[in-house]
Amino acid sequence: MRALVQTVSRASVTVDDQIVGKIDDGLLVLVGVTHDDTPAKAAELARKTYELRILDDEASAADRKAPVLVVSQFTLYGETRKGRRPSWGAAAPAEVAEPLVTAYVQALRSRGATVETGRFRAHMLVESVNVGPRTLLLEI
Repeated sequence: MRALVQTVSRASVTVDDQIVGKIDDGLLVLVGVTHDDTPAKAAELARKTYELRILDDEASAADRKAPVLVVSQFTLYGETRKGRRPSWGAAAPAEVAEPLVTAYVQALRSRGATVETGRFRAHMLVESVNVGPRTLLLEI
């Protein structure tokens, strides 16, 4: 699993002209799933995300009780080494990825995080105002 983690002053996800997830002063996390990922990997990635000391004064989202907006992002496993057209072969199919993204969200919530989400398999408009900017790629 991969997570692209960004600190944001605000972020939201809109589907069909309706906001389905919105946070202020927290983390926007784009999550990608590959074929050999497991619920255990999802839980470990959630722990790492929530305890990552990426906020001001080396604080974590857990320290600040900062909210997290999670958006499924299969393109994190896009292969771009050859040619100009990305290959999506490393990205898990939706029926594999969706339960693991759900497990990731549940693991964050079990740690006390306030979590908002995008909508799986939907065309989403993701808006964010990055702080820092601070962006890290986590991989489990």
